[in-house]
Amino acid sequence: MKLLLTTLGAFVLLVPLALTAPAAASPAVSTAASTAASTAVAPPDIPLANVKAHLTQLQTIATANGGNRAHGRPGYLASANYVKGRLDAAGFTTTLQSFTYNGATGYNVIADWPGGDPNDILMTGAHLDSVTAGPGINDNGSGSASILEVALEVSRQALQPSKHLRFAWWGAEELGLRGSQFYVNNLPAAERSKIKAYLNFDMVGSPNAGYFLYDGDNSDGVGAGPGPAGSAELEQTLQSYFGSIGVATRGTDFDGRSDYGPFIAVGIAAGGTFTGAEGIKSSAQAQLWGGTAGQAFDPCYHRSCDTTANINDTALDRNADAIAHSVWTLGTAVPPATVWSDTFETSTGWVTNPDGTDTATTGLWERGDPEATTSSGAKQLGTTVSGTNDLVTGRTAGSSAGANDLDGGVSSIRSPAITLPAGGVLKVSLSWYLAHGSNSSSADFFRVRIVGASSSATVFTQSGAAADRDGAWSTATADLSGFAGQSVRIVIEAADASGASLVEAGVDDVKITQQ
Repeated sequence: MKLLLTTLGAFVLLVPLALTAPAAASPAVSTAASTAASTAVAPPDIPLANVKAHLTQLQTIATANGGNRAHGRPGYLASANYVKGRLDAAGFTTTLQSFTYNGATGYNVIADWPGGDPNDILMTGAHLDSVTAGPGINDNGSGSASILEVALEVSRQALQPSKHLRFAWWGAEELGLRGSQFYVNNLPAAERSKIKAYLNFDMVGSPNAGYFLYDGDNSDGVGAGPGPAGSAELEQTLQSYFGSIGVATRGTDFDGRSDYGPFIAVGIAAGGTFTGAEGIKSSAQAQLWGGTAGQAFDPCYHRSCDTTANINDTALDRNADAIAHSVWTLGTAVPPATVWSDTFETSTGWVTNPDGTDTATTGLWERGDPEATTSSGAKQLGTTVSGTNDLVTGRTAGSSAGANDLDGGVSSIRSPAITLPAGGVLKVSLSWYLAHGSNSSSADFFRVRIVGASSSATVFTQSGAAADRDGAWSTATADLSGFAGQSVRIVIEAADASGASLVEAGVDDVKITQQ
């Protein structure tokens, strides 16, 4: 794990209750559906001895090559050849991708397992290089060895995933994510769009270990913010494993210190685990996880003592199994079928003020190409999640941020009728934002309702507050199974009900799926 803090691109916010990533946008409304079972193959228990055998090999390589496995040094190429050789023998299609940095040649090892949907790639990665000061067994032999053994287990089981599985070992991470950045930058846009999720494992055997998960949904509210849409689901998948073995986890910020950085910068969902680097374990963390308070999670971080003696076997074993759990759970699950979707690129029959009861005087819901407004930060977003159009409260910016914002009460907009199938688990997902000034209050809101033939339900609400809230795309998901077999409509409402407050809202990429 490198020390350099990189600056990343914009993030797409996911609210904590949002469990589903929006799929690629469709150009028009889709009404075809089929029932699909979403049953994943049971994940394996990865043998700790096998992972440690890889660490022993990496230590031997470092010892024979000046004590390290750093970029441009013979120890790194030997490490890459070791990994590639094991994968070649296991039936992977492997590539040794070369790049140049600081006048030296670096290498990424990319390994594809045959089969799975080539347009739906689950990628799992770890950096293989060390710093020049030492052999880098925890940082990051631990992640590299763990994903290598998971990949070999894929081969042993002759796994037939629904997603296409790709594994990567990155070079020159310690010099600023150089290998992963080279890979992402040189992927054609069409190929990049096929990678739907990236899992990163950097330092998973720290001797004074913590159990951290990348905070995909920004539930901690700390630092750089959430990952792109789908990151919350990856976090929850990992969290489900640790919960199943009774190990508490805590979030760690997407701070740009590892190889997920180039992926989230281009909008690819990311997740992963981390057991701690030079940070100091607190008393509360020692009570939670054991270990020694007041000492670094890894006292040998970036030092010559980062050897095979610098590994917590329990943490390494748990994390290797967590990696396998994620690859099997995500990689073999059958994706849900799309029942209905709308990206708002064409008019599909949404009706403003459908019941004739709206009270808002300006900023009424409409479909269109939105213009950006700012007031102490972004309020109306001039960008959409996909395409050109979305649903927005007052499309034009006007003479000031408050000129065409929502004013005077409630504005609502209703979808055309949607016929839901009778079986399966039905879910609605949508991208949304609510922005307001510090003159807002809890009386202001963004709300989504489902109206059926005999009943209705509010499935999502975000209230305002007396604090500035900038616009940022989020994803919300809700269960609609209670409406199975009915004809329903989606009603989206926004309200400026607290006087002359600045309120803006937007919606894009609404979808109903069935599992």
